[in-house]
Amino acid sequence: MASARVLMVLLFVLSMTPGIVAAGGPVVSGTADCTYSRPEDVKLNHLNLTLTVDFKKKQLTGTAEYEIENLKRTNRLILDTRGLTIHGVTTGRGNAPAAYSLGEPDSLFGCPLTIAISPETRLVTIEYSTSAGAEALQWVTPIQTAGKRKPFLYTYSFPYLTRTWLPCQDIPGVRMTYRATIKVQPGLMALMSAINPQSKNSRGIYEFDMPQPIAPYLIALAVGDIEFRATGKRTGVYADPAILPRASRELDDVGRMVAVAESLYGPYRWGRYDVLILPPSFPLGGMENPRLTFATPTIVTGDKSLVGLIAHELGHSWAGNLVTNATWDDEWLNEGVTTYLERRISEAVYGKDFADMDAVIGRHDLDELLEQVGRTNPDTRLYLNLRRRSPDLDARYVVYEKGYLFLRLLEEAAGRRRWDAFLRTYFDRFAFQSVTTQQFTTYYRDMLAKRDSVLNARVDLDSWINTPGLPRDAPLVHSVRFERVESQVRQWQTGSTPRPLATKSWTTQEWVHFLELLPDTLTAAGMNRLDLAFNFTASGNAEILSTWLLLGIKHGYRTADSELERFLRGTGRMKYIVPIYRALMRTPDGVQRAREIFERVKQGYHPYAIAAIQGILSSM
Repeated sequence: MASARVLMVLLFVLSMTPGIVAAGGPVVSGTADCTYSRPEDVKLNHLNLTLTVDFKKKQLTGTAEYEIENLKRTNRLILDTRGLTIHGVTTGRGNAPAAYSLGEPDSLFGCPLTIAISPETRLVTIEYSTSAGAEALQWVTPIQTAGKRKPFLYTYSFPYLTRTWLPCQDIPGVRMTYRATIKVQPGLMALMSAINPQSKNSRGIYEFDMPQPIAPYLIALAVGDIEFRATGKRTGVYADPAILPRASRELDDVGRMVAVAESLYGPYRWGRYDVLILPPSFPLGGMENPRLTFATPTIVTGDKSLVGLIAHELGHSWAGNLVTNATWDDEWLNEGVTTYLERRISEAVYGKDFADMDAVIGRHDLDELLEQVGRTNPDTRLYLNLRRRSPDLDARYVVYEKGYLFLRLLEEAAGRRRWDAFLRTYFDRFAFQSVTTQQFTTYYRDMLAKRDSVLNARVDLDSWINTPGLPRDAPLVHSVRFERVESQVRQWQTGSTPRPLATKSWTTQEWVHFLELLPDTLTAAGMNRLDLAFNFTASGNAEILSTWLLLGIKHGYRTADSELERFLRGTGRMKYIVPIYRALMRTPDGVQRAREIFERVKQGYHPYAIAAIQGILSSM
């Protein structure tokens, strides 16, 4: 998933608790606060899904047919649902009617669907429809798309919103294969986290196959005016025709990224790696749906400066999709490991300087977050304990960067060659399984540290995983390119040289670093001089522009006001818009302005973004 710190806002108030997964085996304990299901009793192995997409009703209607394994020979199957209407349930090939009941609904976790089965039952079919307010479904109007002609639908099911559009065992410790038939109106294409079509058909009926078992939150669906363009033998881009040519040029390095990742961590096991560019309302940078990463259109800048985001989502093809965290307490095994893989892939493709800049930015963000939430906050551990409570969600970002630093420490302690070999065997050993932190540490001790007293003395595993804050032995990160930017800014500010800044080869990271170094004494007139020199207000790069707009709010640079509203109208990515609304609310004349802009543009935002911004606007 996207490695932006605002990602954690999207989890709103979800409390999650572990199930237990046996290494190489089935789920053996499904008791978890986030699920009503008991996969240790009855496990879902395969899904046959048939759905009709109705844009007028904002509804999916169809059947979910499950092939089940009754491990305890019990007489009931329990599934997670939220806001679903159940029209009927049958069992077996003969579709014998089955008794079922829906329990009392909970505002977060929905309600259990309990189905009567026998110990011999192997097939259960549920006829159902979704509600118009299903949280995982984002219905996008034509005007909100790049082409402005046809509607769009996409799902975002993380961490356990799959239950809002599919009755299931909605925990990452369950994995299943699936096939699907999706019916849409003619002129639209349907895509899933599966083997996908590469062109529209006249019938509007699309069939899908996902032969590898995946967790429920990775089942994904998108429908819209979509076309495909290949960027390599096994890579390509799906997008609205209005943006497809630019998007495919932007992402033509993706094939090289896949090859580099394979050289480091073993074969890519999902067939193709394609990217779908979503409408601007998508609230994240990306979502790592297997075979088909969902990505924000803000990465399409024309200069490939933001495609490093794809390295993160590609990294999830190993850490997250191939080897999945068994519970959300173990999420660092997804996001921390992936952040490490992301920077290793970026280093191999774009150079060490590029990866070092990202590492410095990540460490800065982590230090800020630890100061904000408290370094002794138990939610700043790698292995979490989220039972029966809603944690400070911003603290959940810690697992990205603290996890990265942990793996970087292990690399430095063991040596890169040896560490890479260990990771490769880890991905091979646990391929297509969901694992716990305990399984990871046991495997690490058995395969890498068992007879290495130096390595054991260097790395305190327990401290890193179970202690809040950041251990003192965290690796130091620095960037030569950032140091050069800082040197130039000092010269420029002191007037020690008449020469202008040498910015010709600057990357996005360097420009943002430059803007963040500008002094608090900067005036609106000073911003105007910078704008005349570098044309920041007209930047097509969302990273640079959003940083500039924040400075404009802080220093009263009203020349950028019209661009600020245009940006807030055309961008739904929370990494950018949430800080801008928050900054507006801190200025004397910004409170009313923020509320008025939000009312004018909110129809283009994802429900998560709307909820987050409403929280900011109601705080004052």
